Amino acid sequence: MDDSARRLLQRLIRRIPAQMLKPTLDKWDRLTAAHRQSMDFTESKWALTEKLLAIYVIENPDHSMWYALQLVDPEDDAHSVELTQFKEQFKSHLRELIRHVSIKIKKHTDEAVWIRIAWGDSFSRPNHLKPTYVVHHLQTPYVFVTSLTSKLKPLLSQALVLSTRYQAIKDASLSARKLTAIRDLLMRQYQQVFPTKYPSSLVENNQNASNILINKEQAELAASRHQKACEAFGDGMLPQLQSAVYKLETKFRDHTNKTMTEREEAFRCVVKFASTNLLESLRHCASSGISSTPGTSLLSSIPLKGRNYFVITDNGPGPSSQTRQPPN
Repeated sequence: MDDSARRLLQRLIRRIPAQMLKPTLDKWDRLTAAHRQSMDFTESKWALTEKLLAIYVIENPDHSMWYALQLVDPEDDAHSVELTQFKEQFKSHLRELIRHVSIKIKKHTDEAVWIRIAWGDSFSRPNHLKPTYVVHHLQTPYVFVTSLTSKLKPLLSQALVLSTRYQAIKDASLSARKLTAIRDLLMRQYQQVFPTKYPSSLVENNQNASNILINKEQAELAASRHQKACEAFGDGMLPQLQSAVYKLETKFRDHTNKTMTEREEAFRCVVKFASTNLLESLRHCASSGISSTPGTSLLSSIPLKGRNYFVITDNGPGPSSQTRQPPN
């Protein structure tokens, strides 16, 4: 939901008489019974608007860009942190770092902890129209954030590290417009395929291999391509990533171009792959024979390492030397 839609909802709620809010939302019929029961109509209209916005984002998490962070170096009691303890410590630590801040924490039906943070500063109240949303599954090292500026990122990172009993947090080099995509990729919540000498189950699922019009040799080649493609990218429904970025910082190598080859400075460029479902597209290219199999490790590293941002140096692919910052 963009700023204009938020402001429109705010104006609509403000214009509806207080005694008509409940019957109006009932007639609107966009809230579940559980959501309607959670609404406290004795609260101010501002508080009700804030709750409606939070419900919308939680139920429609794929309308903004999400970034993955990874907690590292857990302490001995990191895996025993409970929700109540996490809520109390997170609020306490963040309020020590910034004076004016509004924090709402709720556990969702899929066991994810949703955090809504409206930021202020020393001179202004929290801006509830531009909140940051944080999603964390307790007892896992992964955190997903959206609408977080580079200025506020250190404050959030410190509060997360202290409240989860880890020692540090880093950028996981993974982002997408679908929260479920990066969550499933990092937590391996999709159907993986492991190397095998007997790919019979995949042969049965491959219509090309079972087509009686192709001969045995073609069927075996098609089945082999499909098997290797699934080993590289997974089988069934795949996490829906939209892009993968490779930043090259390597020496230029071409014996026909001595000017570029003899330069001591590294050759820099950026290669970006984009699709509505990148992993599905890469798997299709490999299984259909458009690209060779097994696929290059640079592409298969996306599901293997759970990342879609890489820096390629002469030492090979590795983590970025500079952590990406989410856009303001």
